[in-house]
Amino acid sequence: MVKPNQRRPFGGRRNFKDRTRINFLIRCPKVRLIDDEGNQLGVVDTREALDKAKEAELDLVEVAPDIDPPVCRIMDYSKYKYEQEKKRKIAKKKQHVVHVKEVRFKARIEEHDYQVKIKHIKEFLEKKDKVRVSLRFRGREMAHKEFGVELLNRVANDVSASGEMEAEPKIMGNTITITIIPKT
Repeated sequence: MVKPNQRRPFGGRRNFKDRTRINFLIRCPKVRLIDDEGNQLGVVDTREALDKAKEAELDLVEVAPDIDPPVCRIMDYSKYKYEQEKKRKIAKKKQHVVHVKEVRFKARIEEHDYQVKIKHIKEFLEKKDKVRVSLRFRGREMAHKEFGVELLNRVANDVSASGEMEAEPKIMGNTITITIIPKT
């Protein structure tokens, strides 16, 4: 419980990411109060709610500030913050950010170079990343775009065990691209 003559949480400085109001930072005249056991005590005066929190040697924490009157709960604020941080870390650990990797081909690629790039594409797909395969034409190669489409279809067939094409090849100027997504 933070007492009036003690330092406030955050050392007098407010953490701007945390907008939770506690104890004397709650400025509204009346609040809907929930005690430390989860029982609703109804709408009470804020001073009365602070007194009840002080009796229990806990903090008065505003848990739902957007409604009228705001909902406040009597709880140990430091324990509440610790549990919230723990939940946030677990959620962050479980999430997977999908990256888009790009592999570039040329229209006249040798077989060994092709196999190395296919190997890289398969590694990216195993890591659950999307892969954008692009093929750029230069000079006279522009006259034979069908070779590029054939090459990209060959790439899609070679990695079909790990991933699948998101859409048909897109021709944009002198570049043809496909996006390969990992199989689930």
